[in-house]
Amino acid sequence: MHETSYKLAQITTYFFQSVKASCLNYVVISRKSVSYLICFLYGFQLNWLNHHLDKVWPYIDEAASEIIRSSVQPILEQYRSAILVSLEISKLTLGTVAPQFTGVSIIEGESDEIIMELEMQWDGNPNIVLDIKTRVGVQLPIQVKNIRFTGVFRIIFKPLVDVFPCFGALCYSLREKKNLDFKLKVGGGDVSTIPGVSDAIEEMIRDAVEDFTWPVRKIIPILPGDYSYLELKQVGTLVVKLIEAKELTNKDIIGKSDPFVELFVRPLRDRIKTSKTINNQTNPIWNEHFEFVVEDVSTQHLTIRAHDDEGIQASELIGCAQVPLSELKAGKVKDVWLKLVKDLQIQRDQKNRGQVHLELLYYPLNAESEFYTQFDPDYRLTTMEKIFIHNIDGVDSSDPAKSASEMKKDVIIRGVLSVTVISAENLPATDLIGKSDPFVELTMKKSEQKDKTRVLNDTLNPVWNQTFEFVVEDGLHELLILEVYDHDIFGKDKIGRCIMTLTKAILEGEYKDTFPIDGTEASKLNLQLKWTPQTIIRD
Repeated sequence: MHETSYKLAQITTYFFQSVKASCLNYVVISRKSVSYLICFLYGFQLNWLNHHLDKVWPYIDEAASEIIRSSVQPILEQYRSAILVSLEISKLTLGTVAPQFTGVSIIEGESDEIIMELEMQWDGNPNIVLDIKTRVGVQLPIQVKNIRFTGVFRIIFKPLVDVFPCFGALCYSLREKKNLDFKLKVGGGDVSTIPGVSDAIEEMIRDAVEDFTWPVRKIIPILPGDYSYLELKQVGTLVVKLIEAKELTNKDIIGKSDPFVELFVRPLRDRIKTSKTINNQTNPIWNEHFEFVVEDVSTQHLTIRAHDDEGIQASELIGCAQVPLSELKAGKVKDVWLKLVKDLQIQRDQKNRGQVHLELLYYPLNAESEFYTQFDPDYRLTTMEKIFIHNIDGVDSSDPAKSASEMKKDVIIRGVLSVTVISAENLPATDLIGKSDPFVELTMKKSEQKDKTRVLNDTLNPVWNQTFEFVVEDGLHELLILEVYDHDIFGKDKIGRCIMTLTKAILEGEYKDTFPIDGTEASKLNLQLKWTPQTIIRD
């Protein structure tokens, strides 16, 4: 291992000695000018870089193959399917065809680093052999062939120093995987003829590639020093409440779809969260909570995939959507409706696949200090923020083994919710005379408490100004549903509805807002919500 690492260091030194020789007439190598050195590569039309990569590729193959094999083996073992008893990489060489870089960009980073992103294409001829043993006792050598890969690699030069090559360490990672294709062969034949094995190995390989995708990064020390601070670390937590969906595409011939949702920040098997299935419903209400580890808020996304559960058959994708975490403000609740699309990369399909309603709250690990104000050192977090971020008064924090997530599960946000139904705007006409007789029904979903406003006759812009109070036993997991109806002599006709969590009321104490009424074109409901808390701890 030490010998191969030494070879990689030699290759890196050769690379930058070449850069130094090429750039000597242009820049003076110093701490300040290292950025110009990297930018010089940017304007080289990549011919220089590809030329030198072809030149050093045999040495990279010799030096890196063993490192890659020893690094990838435990990752493959981590994602090994239950259908396989064992899996070992018996042979790994990178082949004779070097990757080709097709694009370079310089990314603005911190003052002591330079970030370069390289778009790479590789139609490789590596020799990779996996020795596998299945549950039924079959032992096979599986060859991975004809790899076609397109992606973007990120290289970080950090920290910048005054000694050549002007940086202490090099971090590299797969920033984006655009395309990955390969073939699996066994004994000269196609491994797909063996039931289950092909899918298991392919899924395992793709998981292993994902485990190397940014924000995961590898660190190569160039100069002596401690670079552990460059390693991957959690920077925050994303709390997601999956509330509901509307107008989901019906995938069933008989009845309606049975939707469920997958959510993830990183698409690794142990990090993908799955909601419960709501049977026979295209407007489901889930009311479920999930938490996700965040490692780079500036580049990571929350991805959701809505599926139709087909029982013993593979589920069918209804649609997917993404939210960049960079759009979230730390400590502030964001309520979003996400329009589902067929493909996140190619969004040509204009078909309405439905929308999913989420509530998002991101908080960094050092959130408590960030929420303090510099003008008032005695300022403290709200009860809700304390629960999300650390703990609250009365929760025993002396037990270091008890995680923040476990503490949150022990806390019940109890209180009184006051809802003032102020008015509605632009309601649709449901009566023959072009008017409606609207009223609003209020329901707490979990406790099933109900109330309703008075009926106002012959109006499309009713003003109620009525206040209702609900005793809420568990505010974190409760939903308020407001349904607007037109009153008739023989019953009522539904106009539309609003569904909301209590999180914003709990965080802010009191607020007034206008909410669109789902099921209408442009109708709105004006509400004022007030929360009076009483936090208790579960026995």
